[in-house]
Amino acid sequence: MVEALHKPVMLGEMVDWLSPKDDGVYIDGTFGAGGYSRAILKAANCRVFAIDRDPSTKKFAEKLEQEFGERFVWLLGNFSDMCSLVAMHGVNAVNGIVLDIGVSSMQIDQSERGFSFKKDGPLDMRMSDSGQSAADVVNGLGEEELADIFYYYGEEKMSRKIASAIVAARNVAPIERTSQLADIIRKVVGGKHMKADPATRSFQGLRIYVNQEFESLENGLKAAEDLLAPSGRLVVVTFHSLEDRIVKRFTHSRCGKLGEHSRHLPSMVGPQHSGVGSEWNAPRFFLPKPEKRIPSDLEIGENPRSRSATMRMMSYGKVALV
Repeated sequence: MVEALHKPVMLGEMVDWLSPKDDGVYIDGTFGAGGYSRAILKAANCRVFAIDRDPSTKKFAEKLEQEFGERFVWLLGNFSDMCSLVAMHGVNAVNGIVLDIGVSSMQIDQSERGFSFKKDGPLDMRMSDSGQSAADVVNGLGEEELADIFYYYGEEKMSRKIASAIVAARNVAPIERTSQLADIIRKVVGGKHMKADPATRSFQGLRIYVNQEFESLENGLKAAEDLLAPSGRLVVVTFHSLEDRIVKRFTHSRCGKLGEHSRHLPSMVGPQHSGVGSEWNAPRFFLPKPEKRIPSDLEIGENPRSRSATMRMMSYGKVALV
């Protein structure tokens, strides 16, 4: 099988903001084919810990291990567990973290992974090699639960009709292939004049649910906050409006508002702030202007899959004007 090509989104913008320094320590929380890791390693004489829950990415990691030696370390796991993963290597603070959220082009293009309806394959959708598959969910959950998945994670307005059709179909025979599920959804949604395939939103919602992507993102952002050293930088790339909303809400909640204590920044206690005995935290993250970036027209032309990407950047514990 020819290896699917994966192009890192806004690679130059990522490196510019992360600004790798010699002797620095960085985390690529979603390694994939290693595009971000390679760029960071080439930008400075630094170390990169690359994390991925997909064991199939090991083959790409081996190439970087050969090229960069001990400067590069690949770790199998979820980026939400980055604190414990790097702690095993004696690391408790890093200078920068990059997260590229969602499914990779490689995973989408491999029909045997079951992420896409464009090619028939087993209804799997797991980014790792463990846990329940999409087929387990589709054939095992109740109608109301399925409808909620399609509505809340996929923003599919016809979620209840789709869930009802799925239950009716699985009562006849199990739904085990991507083509089976896609056909069921298409018959419900219709959409002859729709730009995107009628199954797009439902497949997206199912994938997000199977991999607990929103939970991983929320926990990963909190872990990044714990790991970043003062002046450390964070880059997050999302491809979904709901994911971007999670990142935006997180960063804005850390920009000079009341919140939990930061281990890096001193708290100020007293009546001059928010009441006797209350704790007020100085801003923990500072955002550049603009606080988000989108791909250029040139990049979208060269890589159409980048068109829905949003990059948000932030600096921990220090104002950074760019």
